[in-house]
Amino acid sequence: MKLYQYPKCSTCRKATKFLNENGHKFESIDITQTPPTEDELLTMLASYDGELRKLFNTSGVQYRELKLKDSLPTMSQQEAISLLASNGKLIKRPFLLDNNGRGIVGYKQEAWEAFI
Repeated sequence: MKLYQYPKCSTCRKATKFLNENGHKFESIDITQTPPTEDELLTMLASYDGELRKLFNTSGVQYRELKLKDSLPTMSQQEAISLLASNGKLIKRPFLLDNNGRGIVGYKQEAWEAFI
């Protein structure tokens, strides 16, 4: 599994703790230094039935600064994926991809228990 996370994010730390406590092996990647690839973002998008907004960190400063609430609805899927792949701070985190082509973003323990 790959866990894209931001080390200073308390929610990401909870997700990391959950994975460690439950014995799951994963590769931890700083999402701000190395964002997911476009292919990984498309894999995650498929897990959310194509809902692009689910992949965005809508509470983030950069999301607000770029006024993405207004421009996201008019963006093509490719434009949105390219934007996310170029800026990890725009991506909802934690961002977990398993080895079977599935993914989950954000952290809610119940959802992660069901996912894993």
